[in-house]
Amino acid sequence: MDPWRRLLLAVVCGVAVAGIYAAQPVLEPMGRDLGIPAEFTGWIVATGQFGYLAGLVLLVPLGDVTDRRRLIAAHLAITAAGLTLTATAPGAWTAFAGLATAGLFAVVVQTTVAYAASVSPPAERGRTIGVVTSGVVIGILGARFVTGALAEVWGWRSVYAVLAALSLGLAALVLAVLPPEERPGRTGGYVRAVASLGGLFRERVFLSRGLIAFFLFASFGTLWSGLSLPLTDPPWRLSESGVGLFGLAGLVGALGAARAGRWADAGRAVPVTGLALGLLVLSWAAVAQLPWSLWLLVAGIVLLDFAVQAVHVSSQHLLTVAHPDRLSSAIGGYMVFYALGSALGAATTTAVFTTHGWPGSSLLGAGFAACALAAWAADRSRGPARAPGRV
Repeated sequence: MDPWRRLLLAVVCGVAVAGIYAAQPVLEPMGRDLGIPAEFTGWIVATGQFGYLAGLVLLVPLGDVTDRRRLIAAHLAITAAGLTLTATAPGAWTAFAGLATAGLFAVVVQTTVAYAASVSPPAERGRTIGVVTSGVVIGILGARFVTGALAEVWGWRSVYAVLAALSLGLAALVLAVLPPEERPGRTGGYVRAVASLGGLFRERVFLSRGLIAFFLFASFGTLWSGLSLPLTDPPWRLSESGVGLFGLAGLVGALGAARAGRWADAGRAVPVTGLALGLLVLSWAAVAQLPWSLWLLVAGIVLLDFAVQAVHVSSQHLLTVAHPDRLSSAIGGYMVFYALGSALGAATTTAVFTTHGWPGSSLLGAGFAACALAAWAADRSRGPARAPGRV
């Protein structure tokens, strides 16, 4: 696959996930405009996460039974409709409907990664997947900066209008630029593809990595869904663009974990996971200093996002090794835990902040991180897992 097509697929992934996370730097003005009480603003992000969760179960399996290129274009077009609904929402429930739709079809990311792998020569597959999935990191973290800048100039609705236009344009580009897949005849049907996800929940590697992901992304969501609230309060009183700048710190940390894939290739995925989770717990000690020091907050964000990305890459590597014959199902099923954890963090952090302030939110995030570390330690104490299908 040529570099321009890889770049196009990376942009597809970035725009798709940005639709879920775009609200994080603008929760306060968005909630105020839509009439949502402060303690419930976390549900603005959580709604997209729950939609994403449903899409992982209901939509990702479609990639095994239909043409992925057309599926990517269709999902992007429907995502654009959901984002437009949010941008024009007169009230909370209309906005929630649009956010849920955008989240549901954000699983175009998983379909895009599967498409990239299927059309790439085996010798280039790893490189292609690496470039494409980098769009996810940039979309999650970079979107915070762009969102803050746009919202400060034109308001939070402009963010969703721009993302809707990008999604629609990308849908047309996908059909015009990308080559069709050349796959052998598809076996089974949609119902069988969905049902096959259930078998994964009986396998140790999948369950242990899923449980780690659940707590990992609950910790991640606690930070990024609650961060804008103390930063816009005294003593900092930062603008939306100022809050968005902290996304750049997270991007530095996440991209700094790029070597995690090489460590996993060298057989060190399990110890790297434990080390990264230890760093995740420690990062909250710095993040908790937000009321007194923005520099310590930045250091904590870099460390936290480094740890999260290192664990995420290591887990996906282990799952692809354990399930070479059903990569889409394994990664899609794993991302169910990701979506549930992210939604939990988003929904709880604003409620905790309202009653206990940032120290309470920091303790919550550190607690989720400690649970992820405990899940890793419990699995490692059981010794090496046997290969799936041979137990």
